[in-house]
Amino acid sequence: KMLRLLIPALLVAAAHGCGTPAYSAHTRVVNGEDAVPYSWPWQISLQYERDGTFRHTCGGTLIAPNWVMTAAHCISSSRTYEVVLGKYDMSVAEGPEQRIPVNPNDIFVHPRWNSICVACGNDIALLKLSRSAELSDKVQLGCLPPPGEILPNDYPCYITGWGRLSTDGPLPDKLQQALLPVVDQAHCTQLDWWGPIAIRGSMVCAGGDIRSGCNGDSGGPLNCLASDGRWQVNGIASFVSSLGCNALKKPTVFTRVSAFDSWIEEVSPFP
Repeated sequence: KMLRLLIPALLVAAAHGCGTPAYSAHTRVVNGEDAVPYSWPWQISLQYERDGTFRHTCGGTLIAPNWVMTAAHCISSSRTYEVVLGKYDMSVAEGPEQRIPVNPNDIFVHPRWNSICVACGNDIALLKLSRSAELSDKVQLGCLPPPGEILPNDYPCYITGWGRLSTDGPLPDKLQQALLPVVDQAHCTQLDWWGPIAIRGSMVCAGGDIRSGCNGDSGGPLNCLASDGRWQVNGIASFVSSLGCNALKKPTVFTRVSAFDSWIEEVSPFP
């Protein structure tokens, strides 16, 4: 583990391409603790302009040097956006940040997204950056899962983001992470869970009870360790229960990335 830190990060990025952070935590912590700085180097902050300053609204994932994946519900046509990469602590200027504007014509929301019906699915959007990000030990690409991949029940994944620490609670300065085991369709569609109407096959449920996503985490990644040792972004944070962010039997619901591989390739034909 320690040797990896000595390898120049660009060699790591070149050798592995995606999903291999230079800053690995020895133990991943649970229940919304501070992440190790830059240990999720594909996590971005989507920010919008208000009163001359940019403010965090959603998370997202850098999937190519000039493409970011986020949730459709994060996007409003009336707002001006920029993507901030290499960020950890929102309260300070840290140095490695890259702020890259997004032109309005370079925002691609899934054509079947319906803002009135979040539970109808298709909560995915792609943003083409106005210039390519500079990859480094603090800014790297997230891997996409194989097409159609469905993870088994209890598969360990991590949600990351700067979302609220509790329902209607405070926003953290530092990037948070929490272990969210996958809840498979058989469980999540049960009537006393989310039920069959709210949960589509193109979604993935994870967590529930004490650990969950919350407002501000939207659009961010559900990070799952693949068998080859790389992290894959299997989900995009989509919605939580109106009963609260950590309601019992109401796990956080994500857009299942592996259900949208053909659309992602169509919109962003990166190698």
